[in-house]
Amino acid sequence: METVEAIGKVLVVGLLLGAGLPALFAVGLRLQTLGSGGENADGTPQEPHPALKTLAYVIFGVVILVILTGILWITRQTIFYYTGFKIFPFGYK
Repeated sequence: METVEAIGKVLVVGLLLGAGLPALFAVGLRLQTLGSGGENADGTPQEPHPALKTLAYVIFGVVILVILTGILWITRQTIFYYTGFKIFPFGYK
């Protein structure tokens, strides 16, 4: 039963990070596009929405933070070996 639980955990994390982060990034791109204004179909200018642009940048920041945390998690043992600095307070052997 442990194997099934482990496979389930890997599946959930893979779906969240493998499909969730790109989807979140796509939402950020869409919000940035809507927030920057542009032109309507009839050629009239569309006013920018600063709140949508700000929300897009917050989403981009979250995506970057998750990516950096993942990189640091993968390299935590190497960083600890060479520097003696524990990035995360857990997960060391």
